[in-house]
Parts: sequence; C-alpha cells; structure tokens
Amino acid sequence: MPGSPKIGLMKPLGAVAVVVVAGVVASSLMPNHAVSESNSTGRVAQATPVSVAVVEARHVATWEEFSGRLEAVGRVEVRSRVAGAVQAIHFREGSLVEKGALLVTIDPEPYAAEVERADAQVVAAEARLSFAQTELDRGLRMTANQTITQRDLDSRMNGVREAEANLRAAKAAAKSSRLNLSYTEIRAPISGRVGKAEITVGNLVAAGPGAPVLTVLVSVDPIYASFDADENVVQRALDTLSTRGDRRGSVADIPVEMTLGSSATVARGKLQLIDHTVDAASGTVGVRAVFDNPDGRLMPGQFTRIRLGHAKTTPALLVSERAVGVDQDKKFVLVVDADLKAVYREVKLGAPADGLRVVTSGLAAGERVVVNGLHRVRPGALIAPQPVPMEANATGQFTASTVSSSN
Repeated sequence: MPGSPKIGLMKPLGAVAVVVVAGVVASSLMPNHAVSESNSTGRVAQATPVSVAVVEARHVATWEEFSGRLEAVGRVEVRSRVAGAVQAIHFREGSLVEKGALLVTIDPEPYAAEVERADAQVVAAEARLSFAQTELDRGLRMTANQTITQRDLDSRMNGVREAEANLRAAKAAAKSSRLNLSYTEIRAPISGRVGKAEITVGNLVAAGPGAPVLTVLVSVDPIYASFDADENVVQRALDTLSTRGDRRGSVADIPVEMTLGSSATVARGKLQLIDHTVDAASGTVGVRAVFDNPDGRLMPGQFTRIRLGHAKTTPALLVSERAVGVDQDKKFVLVVDADLKAVYREVKLGAPADGLRVVTSGLAAGERVVVNGLHRVRPGALIAPQPVPMEANATGQFTASTVSSSN
C-alpha cells in the first residue's frame, strides 16, 4: 500500500526526538558543583609549575667589589757597597731567597789586605801607648825628688793622651776595613723573590748610590693589594666600626677578600690603610689591604678583584640571582600574588651578600618570588608554586633547591 512506507519511516525519527529531549532534560537536572569542578580542573591544568622562594630578611655583611693590583711590601735594588770585580753570582734568577742569603761576591783580596794593614796599625798604636804610659810613670816618680820640671811632666801626660787617641783611631780603621771586607759578600737584605742578574762575573762595579744595580729583590710574604674605593663606600664601612674613639687602630676589623682573575679561590686579608685624602677628580679614596702569601704564588703587579665589607652586619632583604630578570636597563622579579598569578615587579639590587643579592627597593620580606623558570612565565600567568629554599651548591653559587615533603 502506498501509505505503509511513510509510517515505517516516521517511527525512527520519533525515537530520535525522544532521545534528544531526554538528554536536554538530563543536562538541565545536572548539579552546578559538577560544572564548577570541571572548570577548576581546567584552570589547574593551565597553571605553570615553577620554583618559588620567600624573600628573606637577614643580618648580613654586605660587600662592595673593586679592581686592584698587588704590590710588594718591600722592594730593594741590590747594589755593591764596595768597588771591585764581580767574582761570583750565587742566586738563580727568579727564585725565592731568604734574608741573609749570599747573592754576589766581590773580589775580597784587596779588602783582606786592608784588614791586615789596619790590624798592624792597631798593634803599633798599642806599643806607642805602652811606651808613653811608661814615660809618664817614670816622670811621676821623679817628682818626689824634684828632678823633673812640671813642663816635662805635662808633656809626658799629653803623650799618653795622644797615644790613647791614636789607638782608638787605629781600632776604628780596623773595624771599617773589616766592614768593607764583609761587604764583598752581598747578601739578601730581605726575604723574597730575586730578579734577573743585571751584571755578569768579571765586571768591575763601583760603590755607593751611583753604583749599577746588580739585581732587584721584592718581598712576597705578606703582600699588599691596593685599590681605589668610592668615598661613600669607605664612609659606610667606617661607620660600622665599633666605637673606639680612635678609628686608626680599628680599620683591621673591616673584612676584605680577594680573588685573582677567573680563580674561584678566595683569600681573606686585613685592611691596613685608608688614605687621608679623597681624590677630588674621581671621588675615590686610596685603600690598601695586606694578605698572607707563604708560598709566593701571588706576585706584585697582578690584577685582582677586591671585596670590601662592613665591620658589622646590617639587616637586608635577600633574593637569589636566579630570581632576577633583566628588562633592558631594569631589573625585575616575578612576585606570586594571593591569586597565584605572576606579578611583574621592578627592583633595585645592592651588593652580594651570603651568595645572594641584597634588594634595596621593590620587595618586602615574606613575599614570594619565582626563582627558577622565569623564561616559562609571563606577568599575569597562573602558576603552580613549588616552595624552595636558597642554598649554596658545591661550586659556591647559590641556587634554589626543591624542598622534599612527605604526604
């Protein structure tokens, strides 16, 4: 029949309509909290996991860094004190020598002969004094029977005094000749490193300040490190000194450290001198520290980095270097707010302290900042914070390490 196919087609369509209506009714009856849970799950999935640390307030010793040069405490230009021919050179160029070590020998024969001549003059002077004393004693005995005039007695007394003076002069000449003989052995006046030999064996040298330099000797232990520090930095360091009335005796309390080039080794010394005048052109003050150098590895003239600290600790806010980003000429951190969103915050940094950086403005104690993963987070982004502390690793660099927690 023509109407039968139409009825058969309408039955499936009616079933579909019933199913759709039922689905709409069911969705309208679904609880609201189920929908909100679904949205919350979506937000958590969008949050970026990053390491977050709390801005710390500590009492720290702050440091300021400067460039400096090493200087020898003592420098001696070795010259001969007597004239003569160089007989021998006893040192190895560039070696370390102790005070009193024999460096150069000048031909001693002429000076040894002079010592013998001076000794002979002493013997002759002693003989003349003995004879004059005998004559005086004889004259004194003759005064008893008045067989000698007063003039002759005075002459004999004067002869004794002249003989005594001549003996003293002869002894002084003998001492001088012995000194000259000892000067033929030129010894190191200080301990240190000896330079190259400026003259060879066989050459004649003169004596005195105009004499040629035989070699140069510089001390190595201790050694100076000199640098120019900003006057404000020096003033702040002095202000932290203990109240002693006389600051000159307490500058050694200001801590000072030194590193050479790319070396990670830190040497600790003592501040020895703060100059009395500020350079008006540069606004700096000459400062000098002293460091131990027992092995002689530090050499005068070397470039060094000097860190000048404060005698007392001061309160400061600290953050890890990893938490600081660079935005053209600005420094910034990403602060985690109450909604777990990253907030851009410009900061100003101070000197390094305890391996971290002092924050002079832009942050408050207790605020949380992103310390790892700055490149993965943008301001306003939702984050999943992972609390970490700031600790020093084996290389001395301070990084953020995750705190383990047990459930």
